[in-house]
Amino acid sequence: MARVIAFVNQKGGVGKTTNTVNLAAIAGQALGSRAGESQILVVSTDPQASAVWWSDRVDEGQLPFDFHQCDDKPDDLARLKLLDQYEYVFVDTPGNIEDEKILSATLDSTDEVVVPLPPEAMAFNPAKRTIEKVLEPKGIPFRILITDWDPRDGTVDLEQTQAYVDSNGWPRLQSVVRHYKIHTRAAAEGQVCTQYPKGRIALEAREDFFRLAMELGIGGRPLPRQTRKRTPVEGKI
Repeated sequence: MARVIAFVNQKGGVGKTTNTVNLAAIAGQALGSRAGESQILVVSTDPQASAVWWSDRVDEGQLPFDFHQCDDKPDDLARLKLLDQYEYVFVDTPGNIEDEKILSATLDSTDEVVVPLPPEAMAFNPAKRTIEKVLEPKGIPFRILITDWDPRDGTVDLEQTQAYVDSNGWPRLQSVVRHYKIHTRAAAEGQVCTQYPKGRIALEAREDFFRLAMELGIGGRPLPRQTRKRTPVEGKI
């Protein structure tokens, strides 16, 4: 069965899509996935379809993962773990928790949730509501990922955010995704982090996702192709 990791936070603009897409790209690279026979699937349940727009801009045949938009079919989401052709499924969720059927179906098939949290006080309460109202009642394993931290601002905001997470007793990933303009430009330019041009900034930007993938235990040798059996489902799901 596939391992399903969902990025969830009630607040929009915290980096769910950026982290979902770039982590999937790193996972695809780690497993040697090629276009047309990927072991990685990205599923977007966000009606705004930001991940769709981004994926559509990548040159044909260059996207290092399969992609499916699913924001109106809870039954499809319930079958995510049955997709034996994939090693990993990464799910990008909406910037709200109001569509209970879609989110519930996603979480019922999720092995672990990553909660992106930027180092800004306005993001604290939405993250807390997401955890206390959605994740903890369902008993879903989750970890906080501090994201979009700009080192040029110093470490005060980062340290305060880490202290806030720890004071609530929430598990926290040691990886931190730093703020780089190359990430914000990537969607418009049709790139994922494994396709960034060579250079120091691009290397540093990719490293954050390499570290995140390692901490999440993503990678290793893929299953032999002959042991994989395609699940007969509609479209990708």
